[in-house]
Amino acid sequence: MSRALTRLSDGTVKQVNLFTGTEVWTVPGRGDRPLVATPETEPKILEPGAAARLCAFCEERYVETPPEVTRLVREGECWHELPHLPAGELFNTTAEFRVVPNLFEIVSLDYWRENHGYDLPPEELARRRAYLDDPVGRAHVMGLVERYRPSLVGAEDDTIAASSILGGFHDVVIGRRHVVDGASTEDHLASSGTLTPDEHERYVDLTLASARRLYAANPDARNVVIFQNWLRPAGASFDHLHKQLVAIDELGTNRLNDIRHVASNPELVASYRNLLHDNGLIIAETDSAILAAGVGHRFPSLEVWTDRHSADLWNLHAEELRDLSALLQAAHVAMGPRLPANEEWHYRPPVMRERLPIRVVLKWRISNPAGFEGGSGVYINTIDPWGVADRTREWLAQNATRLSPHVRLVA
Repeated sequence: MSRALTRLSDGTVKQVNLFTGTEVWTVPGRGDRPLVATPETEPKILEPGAAARLCAFCEERYVETPPEVTRLVREGECWHELPHLPAGELFNTTAEFRVVPNLFEIVSLDYWRENHGYDLPPEELARRRAYLDDPVGRAHVMGLVERYRPSLVGAEDDTIAASSILGGFHDVVIGRRHVVDGASTEDHLASSGTLTPDEHERYVDLTLASARRLYAANPDARNVVIFQNWLRPAGASFDHLHKQLVAIDELGTNRLNDIRHVASNPELVASYRNLLHDNGLIIAETDSAILAAGVGHRFPSLEVWTDRHSADLWNLHAEELRDLSALLQAAHVAMGPRLPANEEWHYRPPVMRERLPIRVVLKWRISNPAGFEGGSGVYINTIDPWGVADRTREWLAQNATRLSPHVRLVA
């Protein structure tokens, strides 16, 4: 285990990720740079009402995304799910969170058709035709066709209904706010950390339910990749809170690495947890999960782990969902809304027999790998795990009132 995390005499920290084999060095003196860039211009003042129409994901621009899969609305303390709303009802309620197909799929619907012989079920085709038969629905879809699918202009309704403009296997889960409520300038962005613990739990729950739906709808989906890109330096198209889910027909290298490493070392997870504990890298905990500074990542990273070894998307208990969400929200609170980050979900897909806890990795996108990394296979990470843990503890202490009462900080 000593090779996984080693501090040399000069202060250099060398890390090896036990699940991927990635080798990372942190060199003294490179971690003092600011984590977020200072804006070069003054932030733009928001005109009255502008906060609801800043980008295509905003609440006054519902028709700029494909027909919804579902949405969550709130009435007081009560939450309700409204699946497959007709176009004429899109603006009757305000979606706190909604699921829509991605217009720019990573793995297209045609990929599944041509490589796996996938056909849309009759009931799904009927639902799509009904949306097109509604004049308001037709106007919605044809507006998207003219802007994003010119090859479908003039096509028959059956062709349009069967196309990915009405959905495939790449979904987006979108939050209501672009900026925080009451924001006066455009830079007051609404991030995962600005949600309340209850809102964040609903956001996570809707995301995991969407993943289960994608698996159920496509028997050839071996893995549904769940991720969140926050801010443009982390790959986001819009600085508007959203998660993405992409079904793929392979497990992918990360899951194959998990299988290989767990098969060769059944105690791998326990060993890694001991490494975190023994090095003081556990930052916070709940009754069923931990938040820690990760070891062996290309970027400074936080990790949230469920305690139960066999936890997955299909058997996660309500308390485990609450605890996992609470710690993930705490990590986002600590980071703040100006730190670019990738949120990656790692879990056991249905075709994987080996048991692994759910883990969510938050990677701080504060540097760009370049020639040294490509030439050596060694990645330079500007902040070592102890530095990540210390900064996160400080940030959490400063924002303790915004955390779920289930979160306990670990000194």
